[in-house]
Amino acid sequence: MTAYLFSCENATCAVPEANRELFRGLEDLVTSTAGWEPGALNLAQGFAMRFRSPLVHGDVTRLLVNLEKEGEECWSSISLQLPDPVKSKLMDRHRRSYQNLLEQRVTEDLRRHDTVVHVLIHTDPEMDGTVVLETSAKATKAREIADAWNTRLLEGGLAVSHLAGTAAAALPASMEDKFPLNSYAQIVLRVSQSFFLNGHPWRWETLKKHLLETLQTTTR
Repeated sequence: MTAYLFSCENATCAVPEANRELFRGLEDLVTSTAGWEPGALNLAQGFAMRFRSPLVHGDVTRLLVNLEKEGEECWSSISLQLPDPVKSKLMDRHRRSYQNLLEQRVTEDLRRHDTVVHVLIHTDPEMDGTVVLETSAKATKAREIADAWNTRLLEGGLAVSHLAGTAAAALPASMEDKFPLNSYAQIVLRVSQSFFLNGHPWRWETLKKHLLETLQTTTR
């Protein structure tokens, strides 16, 4: 039996009330693609609903805390100036709690299922009309699933590629270090923001349907 987990780190450009002053005058930057990934949460919600599976997503702009990174790399040039006690609280409230929730979900699912497929969902402003699946060099199970998913996506005419052996960011790398890779299959899904923002080269809802259906038929 297979369980599914969907996550979306850069889901929002929200700034907590306590940190609003830090971003005063920078509102346009926060709401730009520097602050979040437009369409990522919408896509992640579609997956979670289709698979009736948990969705774990970020709740603040990555210009405040970058959930994918660790240590000093969590901070942008804006949030880096915050006092250390404030940064420590932000780390506990957002970065550590986020990873703890992901780990809890995987741990619970592995007690009841043979495999957990974890899809980390991103949208990218630089990828014009394309989709990329990424797996790490050591993730054999994930690579097999991503290869099969990639094939089904290609059959539908989508411009897609599977990049095996990709160096993972700090968060996904630490998840792979924690769980056995013959049962924990982690795939990073990157989708061009042109689908969401411009309906190019496919309408957003058409792309979503194709992504959801092909993953379901690949792993059922």
